[in-house]
Amino acid sequence: MTRSILAPRRFDRDAYISQINSGLALRTEIESILDKIFEKEVRDIYFVGIGGTLASAMQAETYIQSRCALNVFALSAAVFNCGGKQKAGKGDLFIYSSVSGTTKEMVEMTAKAKEKGITLLAFVDTPDTPLANSADYCVCSPKNEQLKFFMICNYLLKRNGLFPDYDRYNAQMEEYLAKGLADISESFEEQAKAYAHQKCAWLKQHPEMPHYFVAAGTQYGAAVSHGMCYWEEQLWIRTRVVHSAEFFHGLLEVIDENTPVTLFIEEGNERPLSLRVKAFLEKINSNHLFLDSADYPLPGIDEKYRPSVTHLIFRALNDRIDAWLEYDLDHSLDIRRYYRQFNY
Repeated sequence: MTRSILAPRRFDRDAYISQINSGLALRTEIESILDKIFEKEVRDIYFVGIGGTLASAMQAETYIQSRCALNVFALSAAVFNCGGKQKAGKGDLFIYSSVSGTTKEMVEMTAKAKEKGITLLAFVDTPDTPLANSADYCVCSPKNEQLKFFMICNYLLKRNGLFPDYDRYNAQMEEYLAKGLADISESFEEQAKAYAHQKCAWLKQHPEMPHYFVAAGTQYGAAVSHGMCYWEEQLWIRTRVVHSAEFFHGLLEVIDENTPVTLFIEEGNERPLSLRVKAFLEKINSNHLFLDSADYPLPGIDEKYRPSVTHLIFRALNDRIDAWLEYDLDHSLDIRRYYRQFNY
C-alpha cells in the first residue's frame, strides 16, 4: 500500500517566529482602531464566532472576565442569528475573526448586526471577502487569531486603568515570545513523535473509543478548538471536551484504566481545578497525557504574565503532536469528508 503522507511536517522555526512576530506587530494598529471605536460610548463587547472562532472567543471571555468586571462576552453567531442574545444592539461592539471571510453563519451574523446598529471589528485573513467588506473596521492579516483577541483584551484593561505595566508586558512579548514558543516546539518534538506513535497504535485497536480532553481557564476554549477543529475535523478522531470543573460530575464514572485522556494544566486562577483531575487520574487511569504549561520555560517573560500565553504554549505542543499523527495515520490534515464539500 502506497502512503499518501511521505514525510511528517517538519517544524519550520524561521517561519514560525515570523508568524508570531507579525501578529504582535499588529498591536499599534489594533490600539488605534479601538481608540476610534471608543470615541463613542460602547455598551457591551462581544467576541462572536462559530466553531473554532467561537472557541477563541471563549478564551478571550475567560481571560478578561477573570481580570475585571467589564461587559465582555463570547457569543455564537448561529445562536445570535436565531434570535439569541436579544440584549445585543446599538452601542455594542462585535469582534470576530475568519480565515476564509465567507463562513455562512458569520456572514448572516454581520448582516443582522448591521441592522441592529452594532459596530463590527473584523480580523480576516482573506481581503475583499464578505466578512472583510461588511466590517466597520477590518484588519487583514493571516493567522494569530488568539494573539489578536488577547491584544484587544489587554488594551481594554489598559484603557480602564487595570493594566499599569502594559508597556512592560508588551515589550517582553515582542522581544521574547516568538523565540520562546519556537524553543518549546523544538524541545517537544521527540515526545510528540513518541506520543503520536502510541496513539495511532491505540486508535487502530479501538477506533470507536472517543478521546477525552480536559482543561480549565483559557485553555478550556483552546481544548474545545483542538478537539473539534484538529482531531475531529482534520484527523477524524472522535473526541469529547470537558471542563475540569465538570469532570467530577459525569465523566469520572466512565474513566477506567485504559480510557484515553489528555489533561491540559494551565497557570491561571483555575489551575487547581485541573490539578484535582490530575490527582484522580493518577489513581485510576494509565492511558493519559498530562501537559502542564508550567513545565515549559519562556525566558525573558515575567512569571505573572505567563497565564496570558499558556494557550499558545499548548498550541505549540499540540501542533507537533498533530504533525506526527497526520504522518502515522497517513491522513492529511487538509482533507475534509463533508466540511465545505457541498451545501448543508
